[in-house]
Amino acid sequence: MRILIIEDETPAVKRLEQIILACQPGVNIVGVEDTVKGAVRWLTAHPPPELIFMDIQLADGLSFDIFPQTEVTTPVIFTTAYDQYMLKAFKVNSVDYLLKPVDPAEVAAALEKFSSFFQKPKAYDLALFKSVLENIQQPNYKERFIVKIGQQLTYINTTDVAYFFSEDGIVQARTMEGKKYLIDYTLDQLEPLLPPPYFFRINRKLIVHIQAVKKIAPYFNSRLILELSPPTELETTVSRERVSDFKRWLDK
Repeated sequence: MRILIIEDETPAVKRLEQIILACQPGVNIVGVEDTVKGAVRWLTAHPPPELIFMDIQLADGLSFDIFPQTEVTTPVIFTTAYDQYMLKAFKVNSVDYLLKPVDPAEVAAALEKFSSFFQKPKAYDLALFKSVLENIQQPNYKERFIVKIGQQLTYINTTDVAYFFSEDGIVQARTMEGKKYLIDYTLDQLEPLLPPPYFFRINRKLIVHIQAVKKIAPYFNSRLILELSPPTELETTVSRERVSDFKRWLDK
């Protein structure tokens, strides 16, 4: 089977490739594109693949923008961070989707569904995608977090957080004013709850707000190192596999 992946997050691409090949070792990943423009160019220049895994939000726009620009005769499995209830229309119209982070069992089930129901290529109705796009709501990101001060509970606004960090297995939020609060989430749990235009996970221990990034400098081994405000003694290097995504995040 020939599969095209359209996804702008390098870690997500690598994970998806690993899962697909584990589910069906004979699969041929014929291409990976991270933009609408690149996907249109690939689909125009190559024979149609048998299946496409497609993220909704790409580096230069929504993947729905692909369909008015080139004929797509290939079944699509969407990978997205949107809530499943907001994507009910996809299921009604037999367009499958996977919520991020993708689960190996769900990928296997989606591939099985493709094998069972999509043996013959069919062109997708552009009106369907326009209708779905009009009805999609933006995901609800957390606006505030409950925190404990002594024996009392209060809250902090997400917009006031300079960065979230993990230290000795404990996750804390540090505000723009420099105050620290314990947070009852892991960084993995926090990542999809924070608005992507403002927060980015630079490494295993730090999720930073764009306004907390004061200086950026090259670092050895093709990494970047950040100066944050408020200052921190934690490692502030952008891991090598996240550098490209980090630059795209800065450039939005």
